[in-house]
Amino acid sequence: MSKLQQRDLKKYQDVDLDDLLSKLTDAELEELHTELIDPDDSMVPPSDRCRYKTDKAPTGPFSRKHLLDYLEQKAKEDKDWDEVKPYKKEIRGKVWKPKEEDKVQVNEDEKVETEWDEVLAGATEEELVDLAAILGFHGMLNQVQYHQAFVEGGEMKGCKGGFQGTVKAEPCKTFPEPPPNNVDIDASLKQLKNNDPSLVELNINNLQNISVERLCEIGESLSKNTHLEKLHMANTCSTDRVASAIAESLKSNKTLKLLNLESNFISGQGIVNILAAINVNQVMTEFRISNQKPEVIGIRHEMAIAALLRENKSLLKFGIFLEVRCARIHVSDYLQRNNDNLRRGRVGAELIMPPVEDRPYFMQRDRAAVGLDDRKPANNAKKEDEEESGDDE
Repeated sequence: MSKLQQRDLKKYQDVDLDDLLSKLTDAELEELHTELIDPDDSMVPPSDRCRYKTDKAPTGPFSRKHLLDYLEQKAKEDKDWDEVKPYKKEIRGKVWKPKEEDKVQVNEDEKVETEWDEVLAGATEEELVDLAAILGFHGMLNQVQYHQAFVEGGEMKGCKGGFQGTVKAEPCKTFPEPPPNNVDIDASLKQLKNNDPSLVELNINNLQNISVERLCEIGESLSKNTHLEKLHMANTCSTDRVASAIAESLKSNKTLKLLNLESNFISGQGIVNILAAINVNQVMTEFRISNQKPEVIGIRHEMAIAALLRENKSLLKFGIFLEVRCARIHVSDYLQRNNDNLRRGRVGAELIMPPVEDRPYFMQRDRAAVGLDDRKPANNAKKEDEEESGDDE
């Protein structure tokens, strides 16, 4: 222990510590006491481990609020303690740098062309296609290039356009934007109310600045109109209130053949009301009401739609999306039945009538195809088939 931190301590062995301490002032002793105390030593009293000390005598009764105010004010005024070691940003370790790949140089001089450049520059389209086939670059040909090279042109020598390059993308197709709907809603509404014979089709699609009251007037005017055959009201912000007005008018309207209410805010109950009104006269052939704001119609309403369409004989196209598989199958079967009846009516065959039993349509047999009555139950039909097979024997 003759050296401490590379310092020789022999000259301090004969020093009298009591003599040194007696020469220190009270302030120096207090400072020495503060420096020698370890703040992490749990055996030292907390009052000694704390740097802040006070010898001031109490001047009055204890007040917690005054003490907190004093401590807050003192913390704002006192200067922060100097850090033992100031912060300095240091980057340790090696800085990563990407490895430079060795450049493969075919020729010593980059500007000099190789013999392959001359061969490829003078190659024909047929030779380039054969070279792509040898190298396995078939996937780099898009569909347009393939048709130009093999399908449309036949032989490579006689094709027009031919091979357009292995990395050339197919150009995008541009379509003109649809023109804005400039229909005069006031004049059209006046024609509807006056039952104008010239107004056979009304298209107010994508007109979102029409009020609900004006849309209701259009729906109410259909009740007395006898010339309008097609009504398009897609994307017009129509609600159930508009659907109710249209449903009430369809109960007396016998001329409207097409109704388009897609992309609106009509609920499942509104769809059911319109479809029930269509069944009153059964003259409408196309009804489109898909893409409504309440996307989920509901099981109860979907089954009600299928039940209403079961009794309908005129609808040939029904634009709607149903979540329930059973209702979707029923609707598809009923629309197919109506289209079959249209064909049967043209050729003079017997029509397929809606089933009168409570069972779904897909469980009923095609009575018109086998020549049986629709009102006979399935068991009787089975017995008749057995009897007919016994007679044949």
